Parts: sequence; C-alpha cells; structure tokens
Amino acid sequence: MANPLISVNGLTKSFKTFERREGVLGAFYNLFKREYREVMAVNKISFQIEEGEFIGYIGPNGAGKSTTIKMLTGILAPTSGDIKVAGLIPWKQRSRYVTQIGVVFGQRTQLWWDIAVIESFKLLAKIYEIPEAVFKQRLNRYSEILELDEFLHIPVRKLSLGQRMRCDLTASLLHQPKILFLDEPSIGLDVLAKSRIREFLKYLNET
Repeated sequence: MANPLISVNGLTKSFKTFERREGVLGAFYNLFKREYREVMAVNKISFQIEEGEFIGYIGPNGAGKSTTIKMLTGILAPTSGDIKVAGLIPWKQRSRYVTQIGVVFGQRTQLWWDIAVIESFKLLAKIYEIPEAVFKQRLNRYSEILELDEFLHIPVRKLSLGQRMRCDLTASLLHQPKILFLDEPSIGLDVLAKSRIREFLKYLNET
C-alpha cells in the first residue's frame, strides 16, 4: 500500500505568552520581572490524507486550524509530533518543499500590492522557473475559468476582495503544486464569489 500524501502523528504546538500586570504599578513590575504562561494551540492531533482527497478542516475560532496549516506548510515548526508531506518534513526541507505546495491565506495576499496582477504572476513564474510557454498556457487556463482578464492589468491594491482571492488562487497554482493548502479562502466574500471559488476548486480536484 502506498504511503499517504500527508501523514500527521501526535502534532502539538504550544506558545509562551507574556502575562501583563494591570495598572501603572503592574507596568513598572513588568519592566523588571516578566511572567509567562503556556498556551496550547494544537494538542496531539493525528490524521492521514491520501493523494486526490479534498479535505475540509473545521472548528471554532481559536481551535488551532491556522496554526496546523502553518505547520503543514513549514511556516512553523511543531513543539512535538511528526509531519510528512509528499515524503518531506515541511520545516526542515523547506527549499524543496515549497515547490510541491500552493498556499492561500484568506487574510493575506502573496501578490505585490502596488503592481499590476499580471506583473505579480510574471514575477512568480521567474521565482518558480516556469518556462514562458508553460506559464502562458497555465495563466490562460486559469484566467478563462476564474474570469481574470478584466483586471489582470490593475494594481492588486485596487481589486475587490473577491477579485484578489481569485488572483491569489491563480498565483498559488502557477507552478502546479501537488498539494494546495487554503486557510479561509472565502472569508468576507459574497455568495456569488464563494460559489465561483468552490466550483473552481471542485474542477481542479477532478482534473
């Protein structure tokens, strides 16, 4: 039996947070003696995901969803536990790993704020060393499906949230990653924009 694409065992992440004392006297004490408490963000979770699966990770605010995704993408190292994605350890083999994944964070763009969308795409193509012909072919494909043509030459800062999310999805897919991680990709979007993104993701998973 083939190994799962993503394997997570006993994954744990804790943070130390600074305990601030109240009032002027408390602030004075803080200058000389700091107290910390440990916050458990993710506590011993385990799961496996096979190639081709389309998985939703659901929980209330503060449940550790974003922290888990940051560990899966290699942005954070776990406090304990093991992760293997596509045979790699995300935070230890990051330079190899980032070519295998695409990431979209709903509240943060990977595009350059003050330049046109198309220029951001071209810069990403250079970073990932995508041949020009292949880049054009992929961009044309995603532009047609996500209806990007009308704002490809507009600076990212002038896009609506729905337009930006469609561009961020395209940016995350230009290098054809094996795995796509999405952290709240439809946050703040209207019903029509959410539907368009869901249909695109469904199409992507099936092709």
